[in-house]
Amino acid sequence: MSKKIKITAIRKADYKDLQQKYENPIQHACDIQEGQVFIANGWRCPEGMCESAWESISPFVMTLAHGGENIYDGWMKNPKSAMISCNDGFRPVSFLIEVLEEEKNKNYERR
Repeated sequence: MSKKIKITAIRKADYKDLQQKYENPIQHACDIQEGQVFIANGWRCPEGMCESAWESISPFVMTLAHGGENIYDGWMKNPKSAMISCNDGFRPVSFLIEVLEEEKNKNYERR
């Protein structure tokens, strides 16, 4: 059984000099905002996430979702996480990808 994965947009760069020099004008090239959170459950792209960003990060999401950890031999302080950027060379977004730990069953008192 795979685990749910939390994907948080941590930082979004904006290389206006490269856009001006090389890119054709695009409206809504990237609508992702810093701090935006997505929850992945399986191979489907979370609703509202850019398909191109998903293609960049999905292998890491799936590795963590299926119990993989310590990606790249201790690169991350939290072994059940990864920091991956999308492949947009004009406005890359860095995503923190983390395993969502299941909440322990809570005992509720009956009144």
